[in-house]
Amino acid sequence: MTRPSIPAGTPMSGMQRTGTISGPAAMPSGDGGVVGRPTVTIATYPEYAPAQRAVDYLSDNRFPVERSAIVGTDLRLVEDVLGRMTTGRAALAGAGSGAWFGLLIGLLFGIFTPVNWLGAVVTAVVIGAFWGGVFGAVAHAMTRGSRDFTSYTSVRASQYSVNIDADLADQARQVLGRMDGQSAPSTR
Repeated sequence: MTRPSIPAGTPMSGMQRTGTISGPAAMPSGDGGVVGRPTVTIATYPEYAPAQRAVDYLSDNRFPVERSAIVGTDLRLVEDVLGRMTTGRAALAGAGSGAWFGLLIGLLFGIFTPVNWLGAVVTAVVIGAFWGGVFGAVAHAMTRGSRDFTSYTSVRASQYSVNIDADLADQARQVLGRMDGQSAPSTR
C-alpha cells in the first residue's frame, strides 16, 4: 500500500503538515490488521470463546501472536431487559449504593474517632442508605415512566475471524491443524 507524498507546508483540511511519516503506519485498518501488513483469515468462529482458544493455542505453541488479530464482524447492539423498574426498586438500589458510600465515609471517620469507632461506621452506613434511597426514588420518579425497566447493553458480533499476517498464515494453519486433532495442551 503506497501513500501519496504531500510536501511540508501544504494545507490539509485547514491544518499544516509539520512532519513526515516514514515506514509502515501503525494505525489499525478496518479489518483488524495493521495498515501496511496484509492479513489472511485462517479461521472463522460463530462465538468469541473458540477464537480466543485458537489464539491461545497458537501462543502456547510459540507462534508470534502479536502478528494476529481476532476480528468481530456484523456488529449489533443488544439490550437485554432484566426486569421492571419501580420506584421501590430504584429506592432499594439507591439505598444499597448509599450504604456502600456511607461505609467508606464511616471507615474514614472511624479511623480518627478515639472512642466508639464502630458507632461512627454504623451511623454513616445508615445515613448513606437513607439518603441513597431518597435520591434513588426521586431520580426514578423524575423520569415519569419513560424508562421503567432495567437492562444490560452489549455489542455482539455474528462471527469472529482469526487473522494472521500473510507471511505467517501457512505456519498458523499448520499449528491450528494440530489443535483440531487434540485438545489444547495443559499449561500447568
